[in-house]
Amino acid sequence: MATIKDVARLAGVGLGTASRVISGKGSVSQSTQEKVRKAIEQLEFRPSHAARSLLSGTSQMIGVYIPYLSGTFYTPILQSIYTALREAGLNMVVAFGVGDGDARNQAIDGLNFLIERGSDGLIVMSNAMEDEDFAALGPFQSRVVVINQEVASLSRQCFTVDHVAGGRLAARTLLDAGHRQIAVIAGRAAAPDNQQRIAGFKAELDAAGIDSGKVWMADGEFSSEGGFACAEKLLASGEEFTAVFCANDEMAVGALSAFQKAGVQVPQQVSVLGYDDTHSAQFSAPQLTSVHIPWSEMTMNGLNYLLNQCYGLQRPVTRGYQLHVARRASLATRKTK
Repeated sequence: MATIKDVARLAGVGLGTASRVISGKGSVSQSTQEKVRKAIEQLEFRPSHAARSLLSGTSQMIGVYIPYLSGTFYTPILQSIYTALREAGLNMVVAFGVGDGDARNQAIDGLNFLIERGSDGLIVMSNAMEDEDFAALGPFQSRVVVINQEVASLSRQCFTVDHVAGGRLAARTLLDAGHRQIAVIAGRAAAPDNQQRIAGFKAELDAAGIDSGKVWMADGEFSSEGGFACAEKLLASGEEFTAVFCANDEMAVGALSAFQKAGVQVPQQVSVLGYDDTHSAQFSAPQLTSVHIPWSEMTMNGLNYLLNQCYGLQRPVTRGYQLHVARRASLATRKTK
């Protein structure tokens, strides 16, 4: 395999000159550029990733940490990040939580892995880390962007939405549709974004005169399996309900499946409301009404901010994202007496 030294030798130029032509940085005469390019073509030279890193002083690679690689939530997010990076001539390396440690230690290990692999910057999608964990990154923390979490020490580097408002919007949607007997399938209890959306949901119920402390609630762990199990538990409890709020779409899809298995018609007998408005919401049966969270918009703005920090670019970055309800067939209006 030809090397940059071979290119320089064939073109009759110094190694530094060949490097400047290949990297596109520095002043080189037109005639010299043509000699180097001709040598590159003749030798079929392709610079390795390591060689490009040495030439540019960067790895041209962004690291992404996600807590787990399952379900349908993270796949489109990773795809959008990868597509944007490739369009910018960059690449992506991904780490996710593995091992025996808790979610926090898994995230710390994942970030260290990505840094050790030479990532120029990091996108972190985990709400398990604490301020001190980011502080431990030292100067590198300036090249970190956090999606879906507020970190006090990195406020400008965090891209998220008001999940309390999202929870209130979910409750208000069900209330406006005439529902008063409402059950909740919550996400992972320790997750801050779950706590926020459930707090908002309960606050809106209380404001409407419904005692949120008496609302049937179970933890579905943000998974389809958890949503299915909780829906079966709800049906077996004897609790009277006309609507179920699920704190993410995956649990809602699991609940829909459990209701279908039990012969409970949605939305004729029970309405189901999800949260996130992921791709799966449009293809469930029936199609799922869901609180739309602008995940793609948040992620792309976070990525733009990171690329500006790492490579001196001037990509547009916006903040403040609007929430709305994507209304579909799983929600019916209940006539009040």
